[in-house]
Amino acid sequence: METETIIKILKILESLNLNAPVVTIIKERTNDPYRILISTILSLRTKDEVTHKASKRLFNSADAPDKMIKLTVKQIEKLIYPVGFYHTKAKNIIEISKILIDKYEGKVPDNIDELLELPGVGRKTANLVVTLGFAKEGICVDTHVHRISNRLGYVKSKNPYETEMQLREKLPRNWWIKYNDLLVAFGQTICKPVSPLCSKCPVEKYCPKIGVKKHR
Repeated sequence: METETIIKILKILESLNLNAPVVTIIKERTNDPYRILISTILSLRTKDEVTHKASKRLFNSADAPDKMIKLTVKQIEKLIYPVGFYHTKAKNIIEISKILIDKYEGKVPDNIDELLELPGVGRKTANLVVTLGFAKEGICVDTHVHRISNRLGYVKSKNPYETEMQLREKLPRNWWIKYNDLLVAFGQTICKPVSPLCSKCPVEKYCPKIGVKKHR
């Protein structure tokens, strides 16, 4: 697929005003890099509805590193349950908060490489924090972005890292930050992993349906 076509697709998806992912909503309401970082960690392997409620409970108790470290791991576990891997995430949230205080004066770094050094932070999380928290260039690739980018034939990659690197080479920079939001919302509602809703898809005519074995 040519870049000209993917831009047509993105403009159509943008016009639909699909529901934004929960981390984007938190960004719009708070514009706080720390809350964006922590809510992104909570969102991993977790549905948006669960993430939203867990984030609200947690931030009502502690919305900054100096407040978070006053909670115990058990208290955080109780607040964020039932997000996926809540035991590990609770420990990482405490550790991250301590590192931010000790190394960054309580501030979240705006650099992907520094963010990747924090426990439990991968490229998806780091890119989201950089783009949503600091409005800096980055391309966040989660399972939806990886799947749909390959399904459309815009990239040909084996994993999210390869997808990110190919998108960085091909996708115009003015679409980098928007790309995740648009494809995540699209993937959650229409372009689903199994049996996508092609009959309801507004960009179906552009899609070669690569790897799609069954659709509705």
